[in-house]
Amino acid sequence: MSAASLRRQLLLWLLLPLLGLLALDAWLTYDRAMAAAHRAFDRTLQASLKAMREGIRLRDGQFAIDLPYLALEIFESEAGSSIFYRILDAHGKTLTGYDELPLPPTWPPEPYRTAVYDAALRGMQVRVAAQLLPVRDAASAQTQMVWVLVGESVEPREALAHDMLTGSLQQEGLLVLLALGIVWLGVRRGLRPLRQLSASVAARNADELAPLPQHGLPAEVTPLVAAINQYVARLLRMLDARKRFFADAAHQLKTPLAVIQAQSELALREPDGERIRRHLAPLHDTVRQAAKGVQQLLSLSRLEPDSGYVPSLQALRLDTLAGEVALELAQVARRAGIDLGFEGEPVAVAAEPQWLQELVGNLLDNAIRYAGHDARVTLRVTRQTAPGQDACALLQVEDNGPGIAAEERAAVFGRFYRGSTAQAQEGSGLGLAIVREIARVHGATVTLSDTAGGGLTVSVRFAEAGHVPVG
Repeated sequence: MSAASLRRQLLLWLLLPLLGLLALDAWLTYDRAMAAAHRAFDRTLQASLKAMREGIRLRDGQFAIDLPYLALEIFESEAGSSIFYRILDAHGKTLTGYDELPLPPTWPPEPYRTAVYDAALRGMQVRVAAQLLPVRDAASAQTQMVWVLVGESVEPREALAHDMLTGSLQQEGLLVLLALGIVWLGVRRGLRPLRQLSASVAARNADELAPLPQHGLPAEVTPLVAAINQYVARLLRMLDARKRFFADAAHQLKTPLAVIQAQSELALREPDGERIRRHLAPLHDTVRQAAKGVQQLLSLSRLEPDSGYVPSLQALRLDTLAGEVALELAQVARRAGIDLGFEGEPVAVAAEPQWLQELVGNLLDNAIRYAGHDARVTLRVTRQTAPGQDACALLQVEDNGPGIAAEERAAVFGRFYRGSTAQAQEGSGLGLAIVREIARVHGATVTLSDTAGGGLTVSVRFAEAGHVPVG
C-alpha cells in the first residue's frame, strides 16, 4: 500500500471545501441573477401593460381596441423572446390575443394593481403581467372591467442569468486556482522542515543515535521529534544495559573459566582415578558458582529499569513463602554451622512468587555465607502499623556476624561490590543488587541497619495486600 502524501491530503482538504463553496456560491449567484432578471423584465412587462391600456376604448357598450405599436416594440430587442397578450372582458370573453394565456391564480385582483406570475403556454414557461382595468363608456358614462395580460417567454431571463453566472464563475474559478497555487507554495514551504529533517536523518551513520535537533522546527513537528528523541534515549539505555550485561557476564565468567581450564588440565594429566576425582570436585564447585553468577546476571538483566519489565502480581502470604524458603536452606545453613531461625506473623503482600522467593533466598544466602561459623541468622516476617499510615509487611534477615561498615552500605547494592568483611568468602557481589531491583519492581524499600549486639539487619518493607485471608 503506497504511503499517503501529506501535501496531497492538505491540498485535497483545501480544494474540496473550496469547490463546495464555489458550487454553493454558483447556486446563490444564479438565484440572485434570476431575481435581478425578473425585476428588470417585469418592469418591461408593466410598461407594456401601461401602453396597451391606452389603446382600449368603450363606445356604446362595445370595446374598441387599438393596440399601439409601442406596447410590443419594447420586446423586440430581446433575441429569442416570444410575446403573448390577451384582453378579455369581465365575463372571461377574449376580445383579442391568445386565448391560452391564463389569468392570474388569485381572482380577482384589485383594479390597476399589477399581478406578475409564472405560467405555462404552448409547452413553454412564460412570465405574465396582468391588470384588471375599469373602462368608461364615453356615451353612457357606464364602466366595464377588462383584463389586460402580457406574457413573455423566460428564455431571455434565463440567458441573462446564465451570462451573469458564467462571468461570476470565471472570476471565482480564477481566484480558486490562484488560491490553490498560493496554498501549494505555502504547503511546500511549510513542509520544508520535514524534508530537511528527513535528509538529516538519512545522512546519519548507523551508529549515530544523538538526539534530533528541535531548534527551528514548526510547533506541530516538535512533539514528533521529541517523541523520537525519547524513543532513541530509551533505545540507548537498552543498548547500554545490553553492553553492561555482556561486560558483566565476561567479568563474572573470566575467573571461573580460567579455574575450570586449569583444573581440567590437571585432571587430564593425572593417571590415577582417585586423584582425578579430587581435581573434579573443585571443578564442579566452580561450574556451579559460575552457573549461579550467570543466573544472577540474567535476573538483573530482566529487572533493569529500562527493560520495561512489569511483574505479574498476585496476593500471597509473605510469612508462608518466607518459611518455605528458610526450610529449603536449612541444610545449607547447618553445613555452614549457622543457627537459622524463622519467626512469622501472618501478613499478605502483592508480589510475583518467583521474584519474592529469589529475594528471600538471596538475603538468606548472603547471611549464611558471610555471617561466619556459629553465627545466628533469623528470618522474621511481621505486620507493622503506624498512626496515620497504611499497614505494611516487614521482612527482616538479622544476623550477628561482622556486619557491613556504615560507609559501605550504599555501595554494597552495586554490581560486583563486596564489602571489606566479605573478601575471604566466595561470592559474586550480585545478591544485594538483585534484592534492590526485585524490591523496586514491587514498590518495596530495602534498608540496612546494625543488629543489636553486633551484626547486620536487612529490612524490606512491602505494602500490605489486605484482601488475602491471613487466619
